[in-house]
Amino acid sequence: MAMSVGPASSGGEPEAIMDMNTTPLIDVMLVLLIMLIMTIPIQTHAVKLDMPTNDQSTPPPVQPEVVNIAIDFDGTVTWDGNVVPNIDKLEEYFAGVSGKDPQPEIHVHPNRLAIYKTVAEVLGAAQRNHMTKLGVVSNERLVD
Repeated sequence: MAMSVGPASSGGEPEAIMDMNTTPLIDVMLVLLIMLIMTIPIQTHAVKLDMPTNDQSTPPPVQPEVVNIAIDFDGTVTWDGNVVPNIDKLEEYFAGVSGKDPQPEIHVHPNRLAIYKTVAEVLGAAQRNHMTKLGVVSNERLVD
């Protein structure tokens, strides 16, 4: 509310204030906003999982062979504990196991100080020989 203190206009009566009262407008807008929020369906982000059935007729899967490849900080590559002299010999090892059914899992254990070029060469050799089950295993210990 406002009050005029100055002289009155020509008729001696104070002038009327012609401002619009916005309080009911704001109240209506808030009610409409709340109604909109309440009517929007809750979106569920579901992930469809195909869970295994309790079918006893299927045999248990065969556990694949695991090949451990270690890469030391000085570039030494070992295949299940045996030192690999060069990349060509490593390619021969990969060619020997790539045709097996099921294909063995390749676990690459690079030392944290290993040269990236050596690790990339090992991974490239595995890719060239169509190895599909390849994983890089960290040597870091988890602190509890």
